[in-house]
Amino acid sequence: MLKHRGFPSRLPGTDFQFTIRRANKKGATPLTRRERFRDRKAVDRRADTVFLGALIEHFGDEPFERGNLDAGRLSWLLGREVVAVGPLNPTDYEQQLRVDLRVAEASYPELFAEDAEEIAWDDDLDDDDEAQD
Repeated sequence: MLKHRGFPSRLPGTDFQFTIRRANKKGATPLTRRERFRDRKAVDRRADTVFLGALIEHFGDEPFERGNLDAGRLSWLLGREVVAVGPLNPTDYEQQLRVDLRVAEASYPELFAEDAEEIAWDDDLDDDDEAQD
């Protein structure tokens, strides 16, 4: 499983994770498109926004490997802002994905505004955990 070094591990100040530390022994958690209803909590919407912003910052519109990106967080964007490159294998850590910037800008215009706020990433991985991997 590819580890995306430098990618934020979670939303600062919350328990919303963006990456996983190690591969699941039973296989990757399946990616499934999740329906986003209007009554979702503001913090859930914020986590989606920050995660998508991190994807755009790190990968732009270039294809990237799913790797250690959290399946749950990806699933909120899958099929809309994040699309599979080629046929989707929902349980493959090597699945290639890409951000559809046109859809992302339509769904999250605040990420593309000239006065968009800068996000200070709080990387909570310690050196001890990385040494074990």
